[in-house]
Amino acid sequence: MFDRRAAFRLLVGFLVGIALWFLFSTTYEKAIAPAAEALLRLGEQPAVTRLEAPGKEFLVNRTDFPPGAPHPGLPSPDLHFNFVLLAALFALRPRPWKQDNVVRFLLAALCLYIVHVIFLVFEVESLYATRWTSGSPAFGAMGDWSAAHYGAFARNFWATGFHFYQIAGRFSAPFAIWWFFGRPDPTPADVPARGPRRRKKRKS
Repeated sequence: MFDRRAAFRLLVGFLVGIALWFLFSTTYEKAIAPAAEALLRLGEQPAVTRLEAPGKEFLVNRTDFPPGAPHPGLPSPDLHFNFVLLAALFALRPRPWKQDNVVRFLLAALCLYIVHVIFLVFEVESLYATRWTSGSPAFGAMGDWSAAHYGAFARNFWATGFHFYQIAGRFSAPFAIWWFFGRPDPTPADVPARGPRRRKKRKS
């Protein structure tokens, strides 16, 4: 039941999540970038994409950039700020500091990390598929490089996946992960009572 104590725990969890996010977001981004880079390079021939995480953004670099070409930056907080929501949800449990709840939270955070890696891949591929021109990125109209290297299906796939995460996925992912790992177990009062079982009479 959601009572005052649960609301207080939710608030404390939200504040703790914000503090952790501010303290470790740059370090976290340095863990996301190489994993997403590895996935991107698996689909490239030759492998040219390099992702850097200097803080507050992911820089997209390619070894085939001409000298002096700008490197596009993708805002990083938009990708992973939902960690705060996950932390707040896990604080709903009574005694959230118990070992079992901490282990569940760490497993959930690992799942959210995988979600962040996957959708950073979607964001970069969406950039390549819809806004890339020969030699340098051009934001806005579809670039000639995008049209030459991505078909209509690929453009729609990467762009739709990225926009889905931007609109709905980044909010629903923490709830779905929490529902699987951290949802409180039903209390005895929530379990419907069953009436006494009747014994069957034996036929003589």
